[in-house]
Amino acid sequence: MEIRNTKIAYLLPNLFTAGSMFLAILAIVSASNGNFEKAFWFVVVSSIFDALDGRVARLTNTSSLFGKEFDSLADEVAFGVAPAFIFYFAIGKDFGRFGVLIAAIFAIFGAVRLARFNIISSSTEPNVFIGLPIPAAALSLVCAVLLCKQYDIFAQIVLALGAAIAVLMVSNIRYPSFKQIDFKKPYFLRVLIALIALLAFFYLYPLEVLTIITFSYLIAGPARVFWTIYRRKAHNETHKDI
Repeated sequence: MEIRNTKIAYLLPNLFTAGSMFLAILAIVSASNGNFEKAFWFVVVSSIFDALDGRVARLTNTSSLFGKEFDSLADEVAFGVAPAFIFYFAIGKDFGRFGVLIAAIFAIFGAVRLARFNIISSSTEPNVFIGLPIPAAALSLVCAVLLCKQYDIFAQIVLALGAAIAVLMVSNIRYPSFKQIDFKKPYFLRVLIALIALLAFFYLYPLEVLTIITFSYLIAGPARVFWTIYRRKAHNETHKDI
């Protein structure tokens, strides 16, 4: 019984990974049929599955090299290829080769981002990511696409944004990681209230709330860089005056 339970425990995280990839395929099919809202939700749920597979593996102590490689391949499909196709079917196809190019760059840079993460993750700070994480990039892009469709936003803006997000993935800009957040008892009630309020707004305005969250994270990296440069410049000017 114990051996059987151990085998099931090893299967669980990989099932979440497979589920994430399957939802990505459904997102591509939905987008090809012009159902961009359904495609958007498939990517959102896929990102939840992606978050669960690693946590399940750590909780059950079933992390493996196979699981790591499988997760990377699934991430490329779910957060590199699927958003690229959603972007192309919704917006990119109206811009000819340029639309194809942006979609391709997004998918390729997503693969580069994942490959670099696998190589340097063990040697970087545990509380930061180097470059925009690919799930955040995917959610930002599909949010922008759906906003464009629902609010008649200029497609050129989303086109430029797709290129910018792709570049942020392979940049050296640091983004915060929330993997090691410790919700201590003194802050538990505040966090719970904040989450309930967030879920309430998400229920009313899911696309808008998710867009605010993803774009706040998207901007956090460059904002941190500009703030560091500003503080360094101010510090140098202060010492120059002295």
